[in-house]
Parts: sequence; C-alpha cells; structure tokens
Amino acid sequence: DWEQRKVDEVTTSYSGGTPQAGNSEYYDGTIPFIRSGEIYKNHAELFITQKGLENSSAKMVSRGDILYALYGATSGEVSRSNINGAINQAILAITPNKGYNADFIVEWFRNEKENIIDKYLQGGQGNLSAQIIKNLEIPFPTFEEQEKVGEIFTELNHLITLHQRKCEQLKELKKFMLQNMFPKKG
Repeated sequence: DWEQRKVDEVTTSYSGGTPQAGNSEYYDGTIPFIRSGEIYKNHAELFITQKGLENSSAKMVSRGDILYALYGATSGEVSRSNINGAINQAILAITPNKGYNADFIVEWFRNEKENIIDKYLQGGQGNLSAQIIKNLEIPFPTFEEQEKVGEIFTELNHLITLHQRKCEQLKELKKFMLQNMFPKKG
C-alpha cells in the first residue's frame, strides 16, 4: 500500500534570496547563482561573491538537490541541480529524508505540474509559495519501489533528451542540404 505524506514531512526544504542589486561587491564572484530559468542547466549565467552570499538570504544547494521553480514563467518546473551554487527566492530547494527517493519525488512533481498550476495559479503567470508546495501530499510506495520508478523515469528522460538533440541535429542537416540544393539566385 502506498502511503500519503506531505512534502514537509519527508523532506527538508528552503528557498534563497538575492543579494542587493547594484552592489558590485556582491556580484562577479565565483559562486554560481542559479535562477528559476536555469534549474535544468549545467551552468549559471550570473555569479555572486562570498560576501554577497553572506549578506543576503541566498542559500547554497548541492548537485543533486531538487530545485522547484516558484515564480513567473517557470512556475512548477522541477529538476535536480546539476551544479553546486546559490539560489534565489524564486526556487525552493528540496532534500528528501532517508527512505525517500529524490528522482521519485521529482517525477511526481512533473506529473502533477498542471494540476498544481491550475489549482494555485489562477490566471497565467503567478507565484507559488513554499508553503503550498510543502503541504502537497505525495503517495509513496516502499523505498525499493521508489528507487525503481525513479530509475525508469530518469532513464526515459535521458533517452528523450538524446533523441531531441539528434532531431535538432537532423533538422540543421536538412536545412543545410536544402540551402545547398536550392541556392538563392544571384
């Protein structure tokens, strides 16, 4: 039997903050600053300093932590962090407790994204709160089943990504060949 558990009963979670904009001592450092549109990426475009981290609500996350986008166009997106870095207030970092599988939790959030958005974001872009996410109930099987389900979907996501890349490469090849077969006049 699967047991229903609230997210905050089976995880530790926190969101970050943003160092004061315009303070040059806080930016162009060595700490990747992960924003909600970058939760799937292997890099960040913005970096903060240790001083920026210490003088703000920004929080560090580790590679593998669950990152849940709370605000704006990316509300409801979820991924495992690909890098160590700091997060802003638009991201909820989630670390499962012992006996709960991160990949299983990520896939549950992905599956429920539309339901969560429809229920809590009436009308287009909006904000989800950390409290809303923490109070969601997830049905959990045994840990062994969670691991198997997580592994299967992680592998499927990897295959989908590989095929999407191959498709893009083939589209580029087609475009190149068509341009060479039918050159512009003049």
